[in-house]
Amino acid sequence: MAASRRRRTTTTIAAAVAAVALTIGLTTGCDAVSKALDCVQTADAIADSVTDLQQAVENASNDPTQLEESLNSIDKNLDQIGDKTDNADVNKAVDNLGDAVTNVRSAVEKGDATPDLSPITDAAGELTKVCTP
Repeated sequence: MAASRRRRTTTTIAAAVAAVALTIGLTTGCDAVSKALDCVQTADAIADSVTDLQQAVENASNDPTQLEESLNSIDKNLDQIGDKTDNADVNKAVDNLGDAVTNVRSAVEKGDATPDLSPITDAAGELTKVCTP
């Protein structure tokens, strides 16, 4: 069931990326297209990292380092998208996702092997929304 949900999420994100590329290409200049595609590509990378994080939580007993690696990956992608945009909505979504990652990281450091990831998945979904026109 979780694999099916991950496939739907990936498919939805891929469709959004294609729609953004087409829409932006038809309506804006090259610089705006580049920035928007950077946002979408980074949001897509974050979605992949969130999927990896979900799998890491499921497999935490086998390899607890996967959790930290997934959280670090999300942080890295957030830094990239935050550096490339001056859009207030995108920056707010980046901040919200960063806060959610910090909260999960804190829970893991306190010994929670299966932290609640819903704030991260919700914030990642919001980021995907604000990156698409």
